[in-house]
Amino acid sequence: MKRLIYISLLAILSGSTFSQQKSRTIIDFNKNWKFWLGDTAIAKEPAYNDKNWRTLDLPHDWSIEGEFSEKHPGTPNQAALPTGIAWYRKTFTLPATAKDKNIFIEFDGVYRNSEVWVNGHYIGKRANGYISFGYDLTPYIKPGAAQQVIAVKVDNLAQPNSRWYTGSGIYRNVRLVAANKIAIDQWGTFITTPVVNDKTANIQIQSVVNNSTGKAGQGTVYTDIYDATGKLVVKASPGAVNSNWPAGKSTLTYTAHITNPQLWSVEKPYLYKAITRVVVNGNAVDEFVTSFGIRYFSFDVQQGFFLNGKPTKILGVCMHHDLGALGAAINVRAMERQLEILKDMGCNAIRTAHNPPAPEFLDLCDKMGFLVMDEAFDMWRKKKNKFDYNIDFDKWHKQDLEDQVKRDRNHPSVIIWSIGNEIREQFDSTGIPITRELVNTIKQLDSTRPVTSALTELDTTKNFIYQANALDLLGLNYNQQIYPEVPTRYPGKKFIAAETMSALASRGHYDMPSDTMRFWPLKGQKFVQNGNPDYTVSAYDHVAAYWGSSHEETWRIVKQHPFISGLFVWSGFDFLGEPVPYPWPARSSYYGIIDLAGFPKDAYYMYQSEWTNKTVLHVFPHWNWERGKEVDVWAYYNNADEVELFLNDRSLGVRKKQPLDFHVQWRVKYEPGTLKAVSRKNGKNIASKIINTAGAPARLEIVPDKKILHADGKDLSFVTIRVVDKNGNLVPHADHKITVQITGEGVLAGMDNGYPASLESFKAVSHKAYNGLCLAIIQSKPKAGNIRVAIKTPGLPTANIVLQTR
Repeated sequence: MKRLIYISLLAILSGSTFSQQKSRTIIDFNKNWKFWLGDTAIAKEPAYNDKNWRTLDLPHDWSIEGEFSEKHPGTPNQAALPTGIAWYRKTFTLPATAKDKNIFIEFDGVYRNSEVWVNGHYIGKRANGYISFGYDLTPYIKPGAAQQVIAVKVDNLAQPNSRWYTGSGIYRNVRLVAANKIAIDQWGTFITTPVVNDKTANIQIQSVVNNSTGKAGQGTVYTDIYDATGKLVVKASPGAVNSNWPAGKSTLTYTAHITNPQLWSVEKPYLYKAITRVVVNGNAVDEFVTSFGIRYFSFDVQQGFFLNGKPTKILGVCMHHDLGALGAAINVRAMERQLEILKDMGCNAIRTAHNPPAPEFLDLCDKMGFLVMDEAFDMWRKKKNKFDYNIDFDKWHKQDLEDQVKRDRNHPSVIIWSIGNEIREQFDSTGIPITRELVNTIKQLDSTRPVTSALTELDTTKNFIYQANALDLLGLNYNQQIYPEVPTRYPGKKFIAAETMSALASRGHYDMPSDTMRFWPLKGQKFVQNGNPDYTVSAYDHVAAYWGSSHEETWRIVKQHPFISGLFVWSGFDFLGEPVPYPWPARSSYYGIIDLAGFPKDAYYMYQSEWTNKTVLHVFPHWNWERGKEVDVWAYYNNADEVELFLNDRSLGVRKKQPLDFHVQWRVKYEPGTLKAVSRKNGKNIASKIINTAGAPARLEIVPDKKILHADGKDLSFVTIRVVDKNGNLVPHADHKITVQITGEGVLAGMDNGYPASLESFKAVSHKAYNGLCLAIIQSKPKAGNIRVAIKTPGLPTANIVLQTR
């Protein structure tokens, strides 16, 4: 949901903004907080002296700034980073004209157990680390010259409380909202399209008006709708007139009509903007902006998923919320980069595993054309970790779920609600009433989307979430071998593969032979036995956790059956924590199609060859081996009949994929030189790929994903650093220590190399390359100018680049 006006805190300190602003004012409240890692009960007092505390801007994750240690109570399952208790404080002023306004604070997410005080008054607590929430500060704020103090305690001490990295702190955005006494409530507009086709769309608008004057009144609520160019397409008639508006909250429902609507789709994610206005005595007292899309979709028992009447396979990945070296602190550009990489692979859907995402993430999915399974919980009453959400479920689950649905229900990208992942109440009768309650909670707020839960128990007589008979969509995790039997095992059920694969790989590492499947770990083992001593996993698609499969195996099944509406691969990116199949010092996952630094692994190109129409020819591995070693060479390709491989201009033969094969292979005795692959269609060359034996490291090559940044203190350039030989070939085993020096209008936000067992701090100015690659993340300052970046490593020339901020 979008808000109308964003202004800086300094603007409202002029003392005139509130008097001139008839509608709501939304203030970015992220700047200039004081932070202290530790606990003291008196930090909530307004007079507390915090001058020696660290000054920082939100969003902030203190865990990512720490050192990796096996002794941290969060364990390597949570990335072996520190947690604890910390405080945030902010001192600010409001002009005297704010006395006639209601003042709210909105937090998009605080991990975990946040408690808030304003001017010494206790405001409230939220236990859930992923949910957005807000408080009315009006009774405790003193507009005028007086300084206001807000204090936030964040308690992430009790560990372990998660199966993956959570981060710690106020890690999502915060804003202050000043609104009139009669205004649209938080998340107070809900727009649906009950009748849609190519020629017409009937729009139903529901608005919740909060009348806090303490007395009944009268007014008008109406909504104007604008297209993506800003052109007014619907001048709405008054939606609701009530001559006796009661004090408190009123829900008003009215309609609009759009002819020849532009439909939102994954190929063309078209967005409209609705401005809802509240008018009292002829004066507009509030304006509330909602972004929405017009689309219709359905799930079919036999034919799968349809979007706008078009059969569409859901080609999805599961994504945790961390941003690699940036930790859990959200950054729009970092999330956008992840989605761009996935979009280029052909991905069209995201499952937010296993919690509500940042609202900006859904904004990006709306704009970029991703379908979303919006997930609520990883557990209910039955724990997966001693101190996880199970201790809060009874008290908070209803409000948390309601807040999630109200916040996210206007996003056209959201097509499925998930009430849980691998919930343990599947296995006993308590699962029946909880399932029905959660589904009912959602349906009361949004009946336009199906509800699912990601299940693992296949026996319907033993699965009590299934027996509740409340889910609209059957979601199964793994168990791909039974997918063809779904129509007979679960007659009449619409189906999605909610979580699949758990294939494992380290980018750029290869073990032979490649045509033998390995399960790491085996069933009954916590970790792999006799794995690689350097904590690597082969990047051929032949290693998976025992409950999973190779990428090719499950995709082969899903591709064949139209009734399978789609799948969500575990996982899109490597993520912090859950370092299956290894124990410490591994501290991040191996599941990703893309590594933690954002560098694609080889399986990326299998999906790209299957999920896109772009011509793909990807050949691997690298070509630096011991002479005479037998090396398996794979090729992913499409839009061609065959691939021929050449070694030093000598043909090694032609390979053709058989039906439902996704790669071809040659077993080659290594000799240095040039490996070349050519793909052909009807005898005509379509694409070629050359891999040369790399020589000695000669220089550093710098490849920024963008050279011009916004001068907003938030924008990022992701700079890839390649160790190459004199001819520009990547040196495949290079592990040089890379140091980054920055001057000018930028800072180093983090470094990474994608190696899951690296114990180098993400915040250090130096980081080793892994298999020839390293990543530096450069963040802009709020001033326009140049960012001069010098990248150094012993024995090689310094590489330089200049970025610009505007």
